[in-house]
Parts: sequence; structure tokens; C-alpha cells
Amino acid sequence: MKFFNPKPALLLGICLLTCLTASAQSKKADFWLTNLDKSALFQHQPGLPFQKSGTNTVIETPVISINVRKKFQEIDGFGFTLTGGSAQHLMGMSKTARTALLRELFSGAGNGIAMAYLRVSIGASDLNEKVFSYDDLPQGQTDPEMKHFDLGPDHNDVIPVLKEILAINPKLKILGSPWSPPVWMKDNGDTRGGSLKPEWYDAYAEYFVRYIRDMRKEGIRIDAITVQNEPLHPGNNPSLLMLAKDQAIFVKNHLGPVFEKAKIDTKIIVYDHNADKPEYPISILDDPEAKKYVNGSAFHLYGGTIDALSKVHDAHPDRHLYFTEQWMGAPGNFEKDFPNHIKNLTIGATRNWARTVLEWNLTSNPQNRPFTDRGGCDRCLGGVTIDGDNVTRNAAYYVVAHASKFVLPGSVRIDSETNATIGKNPDEKLLNVAFLRPDGKKVLIVMNDSEAEKKFTIQDGANVAVTSLKAGSVGTFVW
Repeated sequence: MKFFNPKPALLLGICLLTCLTASAQSKKADFWLTNLDKSALFQHQPGLPFQKSGTNTVIETPVISINVRKKFQEIDGFGFTLTGGSAQHLMGMSKTARTALLRELFSGAGNGIAMAYLRVSIGASDLNEKVFSYDDLPQGQTDPEMKHFDLGPDHNDVIPVLKEILAINPKLKILGSPWSPPVWMKDNGDTRGGSLKPEWYDAYAEYFVRYIRDMRKEGIRIDAITVQNEPLHPGNNPSLLMLAKDQAIFVKNHLGPVFEKAKIDTKIIVYDHNADKPEYPISILDDPEAKKYVNGSAFHLYGGTIDALSKVHDAHPDRHLYFTEQWMGAPGNFEKDFPNHIKNLTIGATRNWARTVLEWNLTSNPQNRPFTDRGGCDRCLGGVTIDGDNVTRNAAYYVVAHASKFVLPGSVRIDSETNATIGKNPDEKLLNVAFLRPDGKKVLIVMNDSEAEKKFTIQDGANVAVTSLKAGSVGTFVW
């Protein structure tokens, strides 16, 4: 007769309990820190340990609680605009220095910050040496069939730089935005201001098709286009005034049908301007014949407040939102610029449904050139400043890095709240946003938006971790 020996089962149970307890206590979050005094600039800190919280645990700090069951929008990526000037600076570097910088910017390996999204101008932006379109003609001539279409100056800088970037990150998504159509399509015959003549709506739609196809021939896929950069700002050079009613007509009767006929799968995004006019994209999306061609709306924040994005989401929750541009002025003010952009963009835009957060612009040189005459930006500071092969990382670089390295494409924003019912002294100054990555890891970005150091607790289910941030500091936690 065999008798049951309880010792192995007992030992196994003790082992499992011990192992589970040890696992909960040994779980650590990667912690990356930036301080306003620059004592830490996107610096990796010692791992932040989690502990099991008991039923009688008393938490004496504000608590940021993570709720993975409550999900919001998917993230496409974080990055910059690669202007013609930015590409020109990069092409002026030695091949070795340029490759090293591009790997740092677009690879996640080593010190890379893994940027996954770029915006480019369709034709010139105001940060090119001179204004051009891809179909410039002598005065009085027209080209409705796009026989003279050519990517022109982009062959010298934007296209070769994009090819190098795509070799590093083939999954990079690219958004194209026009500053102006060719002059022969405009009612004022000028690169600056004016409106698109209705008789050239179809020709302009074909212009977009040619751009997408010609870039594809170069091995560059354009994931999305916005119909017009800053359509309510005709004072830039180049620029175009395009009212909401006109953009709706262009999209529903011309651009959308032409894309459909040409089997173009590039997304169409409307507006691409400030948060003070949410009614602009809403009015287009209210038109079902226009809406069926529209993937979403894009925003800048030179006017209005970031919560305007949620107004557009609430009106049309089945369409997406993108944050596509915000500048920092030279020579830069790190103590103001860095927290302002983390607060309003990295945290603010994503908490208001944005799938991208893009800074303006990727690079500058010490003279903040090039820029166009009659309205080009002469104070636009790049994410990095390039002087020969020397690189200076500016505030926007660190803003993007705190998200791009960790919040990978396909991540989903999840609920994170400072909850008064969990801990004592909850603090609304602990601004935060959280994400669940495709690999199952969680990312929490926290900013201490106060004038004093703040201690706080991160709670993820039954696990808690206690840490602190100095005034104005930002931490990214990954576990």
C-alpha cells in the first residue's frame, strides 16, 4: 500500500508563494529622467521597484493609478517635420556623422530614441531656401495633365535623407503637407496667400496623386496627406487661404474621388491648423459625402487650447486626430519650452485623442537658416542644431525622446488618474499619461507641474512603487 506524502506538495506551495512574492518585489520599472536645471537630460535612473500592497496598506502620497482595462486611441508615433532646410543641414554633414545622428534619431537600439513618424512638405515650406512647387511654369501657362510635374529640389536633400532614414527604420510613417499649390492654380498668381481656383480643383487632386506615385517610385510611401498646411494663415510664404467650405468641396468632389479612381490608399486628413477653430474640421466631417473620404483632422497649437481636439472627437468619434506641428523659438528657453511642450503636447494632445505628436522642425543651423523671404520663419529652432558635424540637442529633442523611445507604434493609451479615493493628498499638478505597448509593457509619463518636489505612488493593480520628481521634472517609467 502507498501512502500520500504531503511534504512535496507543501514544499511546492511554499516555493510558489515565495517565488510569487519575490517576483512582485523584484519587479522594476525602467526610469528615464529630465530635470529643468539640466542635471539630468533624458538620463536612465536606477530601476524603480514595485511592491505588493496589502489590504491595510496606508499610502501617504498622491497615487497615479493605472487602469489597463480602460483603453483609448492607438498611437502612430512621435517625431518632427523634416523640412527642406532640415534635410539640407543633414546633407551638409559628413556621411559618418549623418549616419550616427540618424541612427540616434530613428533607431531604438543603444541611445536611439526610435522616432516613428515624420512630416514633410509637399513642395517648399517656409523653411526652404526658396519657394517652389513640383509644377512651376512661366506666367500664363497651365498644366492640367501634370506633364511637367517633377519632384525637383527634393531630389537634392529630402529624398536622399528619407532613403537613409527608411534604411534604419523601414516602418517609419510619413505625412505630406502642402504649403501652396503651383502659382498657376491660384487666383492671385503669387506663392503667398490667394485661393485655389475652382477650375483647377481636379488638376490639384492629380497633383497629389503624382506626388504620392513619384515618391513611391523613389521607395518612399506617403502614409497620409493633409489637404493644406494652416489653411487660415495666408501670410506665410508659401501659403494658401482655404476656407472650410472650400476644403469640403475639394475633398468630396475632387480629391476623394480622384484618389479612389487612382486606387490611392494614402489617408486624407483635413484642417492642419490651430486648436482655436475646431468647427473647421467638424463642419467638413458633418458633410457625409466629404467625411467618407476623410481619415481624420490635424492640429497645431499656436491658438486655442488642446482640449479642442476632444470636441472634434466627441462630434465624430469614428475619425482620427493628429497633432502635427508646434515650434520652439530660437535661441530657446529650456526651462519654459520643455515643460510647456510636455504638458500641452506629449500629455495634453495624447489625452485628447491625438495619434501623433510632431514637433517643428527636425534640425536648424546656428543662423536658423534657410527660410523664405516675405514670411519665412527666421527664429525656428530645430530639435537638434547642426554646425558642420557638431550636434546640439535642444529642448524639443528631449520632449520627443521621452515618448518616442518607449511608446512604440501600435501602443494604446490607457487610463491613468491621480485618484483621491486611493491615497491622501492627491495632487492635480502631477500631470500624466499612460500607454500599453504591443509587447504588453506599460509606459507612464509624469510631469511635476508645480514649484516644489513631489513624492508620489504609481499603482498598477496590487503593485505599488514610490518615487519623486523635482519641480518641473519629467519622468518616463516603463515596466
